Amino acid sequence: MATPSATTAPTVVSGTTTLPAGSSSSSGTNGLASQQIAGNFQTFLQLLTTQLQNQNPLSPLDTNQFTQQLVEFAGVEQQLNANQSLQTLISLQQTAQSTQALQFVGKTAVVKGNVNSLTNSQATWDLNVPSNSNVTLSIANSSGQTVFTGNYSANAGNNQPFTWNGKGNDGTQWPDGQYTLTATAADSSGNSVGITTEVQGVVSSVDLTQSPPLLTIAGQTYTVNQIQRIAN
Repeated sequence: MATPSATTAPTVVSGTTTLPAGSSSSSGTNGLASQQIAGNFQTFLQLLTTQLQNQNPLSPLDTNQFTQQLVEFAGVEQQLNANQSLQTLISLQQTAQSTQALQFVGKTAVVKGNVNSLTNSQATWDLNVPSNSNVTLSIANSSGQTVFTGNYSANAGNNQPFTWNGKGNDGTQWPDGQYTLTATAADSSGNSVGITTEVQGVVSSVDLTQSPPLLTIAGQTYTVNQIQRIAN
């Protein structure tokens, strides 16, 4: 595929990181609930012991009822313990996600999408072309104004880069900013061919206050699982 040449290589933006907010109050709530159920359980056992010591031998208390209450208390206590264990697992998973996300800062990542930033007069999209086609590309600025169109012959294949140098069809050099690429195609018989686009961009920052963490790529935010691959 013919690609407009770029005159200047993109500048790598220094990575920044947004630190997470304070920890959730759920763990504190679980701890308070555990203390309350433990206190109630001890009180219940003391009352049960006192009743058994002072029961009327001719009319003993119903042991089945005591057993049922003990089982209910034990079930609640087990549920609280399970909730605490689950909270610990969630915290560990969030920590792992944050660590993984931070590793992408400063790297050039590829994600599915069609909005990219023109930086230093260069923006790159990847095209996935399912069959040999005649491809029509159209680029619009953030106001929706079409600034560039082009027709190309493309062979079937994925990850075909298209680099735009920011120049319109009339030679106008458009300023850096957000631009949207639209790709349509038709095969030799004139049948429409579906093309998916991907965006290449440097991961400039990570927002760890979100769950999962959000990566900023070309002015857009993405999760780690939306990254298709790392270009470099």
